[in-house]
Amino acid sequence: MTRRGWALFAAMAVIWGIPYLLIKIAVGELTPASLVLLRTAGGAVLLLPIAAARGWLTPLLPYWRWVIAYTVVEVSLPWFLLSDAERRLSSSLTGLLIAAVPLIGAVLQRLTRGDDRMDSGRLAGLVVGIVGVAVLVGLNVSFRDLGAVGEVGLVAIGYATGPIIIARRLPQLPAVGVVATSLALTAIAYAPLALPQLPRTLPSGRVLLAVGILAIVCTAIAFLLFFALIGEVGPVRATVITYFNPAVALLLGVTLLREPLTVGAIVGFGLILVGSVLATRRSSALAGAGASPSSNP
Repeated sequence: MTRRGWALFAAMAVIWGIPYLLIKIAVGELTPASLVLLRTAGGAVLLLPIAAARGWLTPLLPYWRWVIAYTVVEVSLPWFLLSDAERRLSSSLTGLLIAAVPLIGAVLQRLTRGDDRMDSGRLAGLVVGIVGVAVLVGLNVSFRDLGAVGEVGLVAIGYATGPIIIARRLPQLPAVGVVATSLALTAIAYAPLALPQLPRTLPSGRVLLAVGILAIVCTAIAFLLFFALIGEVGPVRATVITYFNPAVALLLGVTLLREPLTVGAIVGFGLILVGSVLATRRSSALAGAGASPSSNP
């Protein structure tokens, strides 16, 4: 990897590790729907002009059904569920649960494409990863918060499904055009629900800063950097950021929000990480299920 490749890699590992912290801050004063609206509208305002100027929107028209499907599973539902879940779960725990995305991607790949053989090593990885999720949830979540865990589970399924849609149904389309369109469609869909929920008084500077960073840095700039990273080091190496994002989320949650660092979190994340590596080895398509646009929280 070149110096530029390492710089892009480090930037993405951090940029897609901090949204969990920022979402936790933002939902203290904003509803999940209003946060989704502000984030997607901000990202769309920045990315749509770039996509339009480069002719990246028109090629999407014949594939509009799959673009909408990608939007639903990748942005519209996951970002709402993630925001709602973080009203009850810590940011660090949420980030660690999302680390299960490669495991879910491996299962979906196997279920939807029978020619992708699940050998004993990859099967063992799935088992280890599932045990890791059980440890993470069992030692860190109370019974009353299981609904929030379920929401994060649905987010992980969506994040694992998105790249499969991209790879199989939209492989030749400009990625920035797809992302910009997804953000715009989500903002339009949420506007009728979210606008009445916006606070009547200006939120605190802390929340405004969190929303601004989410929209500008973690969405618009992040996608541009991620696609630059793919161009620099290739799609397989680029997906390795998946394994660093939850660690960044854990570190920030513990240090900045004083969230607890438990044995269950460390052991569970370690097992999920090992299981993900084993379950997705020797398959670039599976690796793509852990990152690409789907690793963006």
